Amino acid sequence: MSTVETVMVMLLVIDALALVALVMLQQGKGADVGAAFGSGSSNTVFGSAGGASFITRLTVWLAVGFFAISFGLAYIAKQKAEDLGTLGLPVIQQAVEPALPELTPDPEGVDSDIPDL
Repeated sequence: MSTVETVMVMLLVIDALALVALVMLQQGKGADVGAAFGSGSSNTVFGSAGGASFITRLTVWLAVGFFAISFGLAYIAKQKAEDLGTLGLPVIQQAVEPALPELTPDPEGVDSDIPDL
């Protein structure tokens, strides 16, 4: 495994764990009746809107990063698969089934085994 691939896999794992943690930290839209009337939310670190917008934005960027890293790893895997085909490894040919023999018509036009009705 190359160094770039190792770093990308490590970033993908860290990104996935951070994404799971942020999703678990988020509250639902109707989480608290008191929060709808501003019960103490103005005293938070992120202001009166709370951390919802910051956490939501961070979650979106982590999801974008997750997909970007995943596509990067898929591209590296595709390149490795193409390189294996050019290393001089024997190419396996698929077996071709023999064609069925052609049926020749009866010279009399009728099979002699079938009785006339």
